[in-house]
Amino acid sequence: MMGRKKNHAYTEEFRKEAVKRSEKPGITQAMVAEELGISAQQIANWKRQFTRLSDKQFNSLEGVDYSKKESEEIRKLRRENKRLQEEMDFLKKAAAYFAKNQE
Repeated sequence: MMGRKKNHAYTEEFRKEAVKRSEKPGITQAMVAEELGISAQQIANWKRQFTRLSDKQFNSLEGVDYSKKESEEIRKLRRENKRLQEEMDFLKKAAAYFAKNQE
């Protein structure tokens, strides 16, 4: 019995690299697909997913989540982290000042 080809789980890095290569001048999706042993349609699908960054499959790159909700939360946390770091630096200086003046 002939079964379907086994689906390969390609890494996001592999998919992005395939799309990038296919976008170079003078290079077609078919050329890249043949080089990588995949179908040109697969590259077209990845390109479509890649251009919809806010959708599901290509939300992150190198461990960074680029979805809008995640980015807003990260910016908020970074601001709060900076504020707390400044407060902590001030308190360290104040503690050192008072410790020095108690001697």
